[in-house]
Amino acid sequence: PHRTELYEEPPSGCWPIVYSPDYNITFMGLEKLHPFDAGKWGKVINFLKEEKLIADDLIVQAREATDEDLLVVHTRRYLNKLKWSFVVATITEIPPVAFLPNFVVQRKVLKPLRTQTGGTIMAGKLAMDRGWAINVGGGFHHCSSDKGGGFCAYADITLAIKFLFERVQGVARATIIDLDAHQGNGHERDFMDDPRVYIMDAYNRYIYPGDGFAKRAIKRRVELEWGTEDTEYLQKVHTHLEGALNEFKPDIVVYNAGTDILDGDPLGGLAISPQGIVKRDELVFRAARSRGVPVLMVTSGGYQKRTARIIADSILNLHGLGLLGRQRPACALGSPSLELTDSAKDFSNLS
Repeated sequence: PHRTELYEEPPSGCWPIVYSPDYNITFMGLEKLHPFDAGKWGKVINFLKEEKLIADDLIVQAREATDEDLLVVHTRRYLNKLKWSFVVATITEIPPVAFLPNFVVQRKVLKPLRTQTGGTIMAGKLAMDRGWAINVGGGFHHCSSDKGGGFCAYADITLAIKFLFERVQGVARATIIDLDAHQGNGHERDFMDDPRVYIMDAYNRYIYPGDGFAKRAIKRRVELEWGTEDTEYLQKVHTHLEGALNEFKPDIVVYNAGTDILDGDPLGGLAISPQGIVKRDELVFRAARSRGVPVLMVTSGGYQKRTARIIADSILNLHGLGLLGRQRPACALGSPSLELTDSAKDFSNLS
């Protein structure tokens, strides 16, 4: 396989938090026609900067996935379809996009999504290197190799896992923990008959996409009722998470951390509080980190203005609890003082 730009080594001192200003979709107010806050990703980063957790030179700059990268999963036929603006309008659910020249659609809508996809692929390798990684974007779980939908134009979760299987030694098994409010039918279709991938999916059973065929790929299905609240939700997530990780021992956990489970989300139909979301992310990181399994988190769906603050609060909470490693990195100085993973720490204490 070709050497990809997406796997170039970032400076050793950086946080394994991946982002680029190119993630954000801003164009003539078009982004306001979708219930999605299309500047969400940049807002998360700004909150983390205000809290002094990160600075621009301390995070890993995402790079755009090229056609060559995308073809690791996608069919040429599917990528060619994205050259039709009306196809992109259907996938992103922004109807006026259909009337824009395709070069504008490529630059203003698809390039941000390709950059987020590159970010997820990069974060996969970072997670293996550092024990954890967070792509502040990505999580396009409704897209499969030959079909997009639900705002998802590229299958970044499938891509990150296939890249790891093909290019990183020692990665042979992956677990996807999908806790977005919607069923993750894209990666489910892609890994339908792949015994190397274990999928746990917790979602509102009554909403989009209701993909019965894709459900056959879910090893642990947690179907939720309208208006599910914190106590029941967190108990179910905890039980099934432990069950999933005890049943199948993965080399990496890919965590799709959608915030559209938030109470009042126009599309999710669940009723989880901001504190409930922070607690949920903590449960996932604790379960993976306590087992020494690297975790890659992507942010996925979440369609309210307060979403960005909640994601930032969750990352700050993970850091405060020591679930992201102990030390503050010193990326700019090129210092190798990156936090040691717990196993490396035990080892260094012995030596």
